[in-house]
Amino acid sequence: MAPFGHPLVLVAASFAVALAVTVALDRFALPAKVRAANRPAPHASRLADLLVRAVVAAVIFALFFAISWRPLYAAAGTVSTFVIFTLISRAKYEYIREPLVFSDIALVMLVFRHKELFYANWLNVAFWAGAFTYVFGASALFMIFEPSVLPAMNRPALIALMVLVAAVPWLLPLEPHARRMLATISASVTGGQDIKLLTVRLGTLAAVACSFLAWLGTRPAPLLAPAEPGIAAPAIAGAQDGRPLVVIWQSESFMDMRHFGVSPLALPNLDRLRERATEWGRMSSIFEGGYTLRTEFSVISGLPPEQLGPDAAHPYLRAGPYADVAWPNRFRKAGWSTHFIHPYDRQFFSRDRALPQLGFDALTMLDAFDHDREHEGPYVSDLTLSKRVVDCCRDDHADKGQFLFAASMENHGPWKPGRHGAADDPLQIYLAILERSDAALGHLADELDRMDRPIWLAFYGDHAPILKSFADPFPDPRTDYLIVPMARAAAGTMQARAPAEKAPWRIIADMVRHAGFDNGLAGISAAGAVR
Repeated sequence: MAPFGHPLVLVAASFAVALAVTVALDRFALPAKVRAANRPAPHASRLADLLVRAVVAAVIFALFFAISWRPLYAAAGTVSTFVIFTLISRAKYEYIREPLVFSDIALVMLVFRHKELFYANWLNVAFWAGAFTYVFGASALFMIFEPSVLPAMNRPALIALMVLVAAVPWLLPLEPHARRMLATISASVTGGQDIKLLTVRLGTLAAVACSFLAWLGTRPAPLLAPAEPGIAAPAIAGAQDGRPLVVIWQSESFMDMRHFGVSPLALPNLDRLRERATEWGRMSSIFEGGYTLRTEFSVISGLPPEQLGPDAAHPYLRAGPYADVAWPNRFRKAGWSTHFIHPYDRQFFSRDRALPQLGFDALTMLDAFDHDREHEGPYVSDLTLSKRVVDCCRDDHADKGQFLFAASMENHGPWKPGRHGAADDPLQIYLAILERSDAALGHLADELDRMDRPIWLAFYGDHAPILKSFADPFPDPRTDYLIVPMARAAAGTMQARAPAEKAPWRIIADMVRHAGFDNGLAGISAAGAVR
């Protein structure tokens, strides 16, 4: 320790080295081309960005130092923390073209519980053995070989003081005034910028921290501005109208691959429904290869991501402020029954908390399906889901209208050997399951057509598949959609002669317009602001 003189010099030097290393390593969070395309503006303050990085690094450094009083250990722990976040961000970007965002922290436990869904099968016994060996082994070596710089005098007071210093930054967001101050500062740092640009500017961990603090202090304003032209809350149809029914089918990773010259591929039910649809075509993408909840929320709420502010990354974390404008609530307030059906874990994406807030009276999730994973594959089939939707449509609701939203799972990746016979090529497996999804759509359409009531069906793919063996990135992330009048609603409706592109947040609004449910009641806005 002699070369450094006073222990504080060693602490300062260790922190400076840790900060320099983390700044140097942050560049690996994104590929070089992406970094070059997201360079900060020339007038941007690099010194201010470095200060933000230093503050975040200091918070981590203080935590490791408080438990050890060893500056080299604190530096190593800080670097390791930054490296872990950087590697996770890079891995995520390689899969779905987005670096780590603050809301991904809410998905951590889901990754462990659903490793296959997140392409994280590498989180196995060997991984954990290596991780624990590194963490505890390295810590033990530092504790043995690095001398503590804790002074001999006043040890209890110094330890308590250091624990307080390390704990305060983590406790500040719990105090309302401090939280607002941190949120204001963080919002000024992030400036609402795209996460890729923020990651280039601040590095992964600082970008995540600032985005989280900005989100924490942001509260969406009530969305009660004037309604979109021609769109009002749907009026309940009386018994004379035959109990109207609206079915929204969100098909997992559904993409008509014939757009890209892929053959053979038979989607006869999609083709025949296009011929009788009032609208059909390509749907613009909220996200290229994942984050189903973003598309799902956009359709359900009728809100574009730009209107959600920081909530856009994971809108189900706090769905309450958007409840009044969400379509299920509009239907429910008009007297309809509302039902969400999804054969997967009800807690995934916090659906169990968010969806009732958005207006769904009933949730039918995986626990309501008798699914044999060993013999039926990792996900409930679309045909099984289709049959359940039909059963729900037949439920006796007296003179009520029904609004059902079904989200399928069968075509979720990974498309690996064993999911379809002897096929081992991901593209061929994907195409085979795509045809099964089409068959399930056909079953649903046929059953709906047999019912004696006015029915409207909307079908769309939530996002493009992650098929890196086919294309990386996907040549065109737009999926397919259609809006079809069924049963008694088909009489007298006009068929679309040509395809049209549509945004996800317009799906239900345009269906309401075609069906004529927008008469008789004042509209609730799908517009608003975030403050």
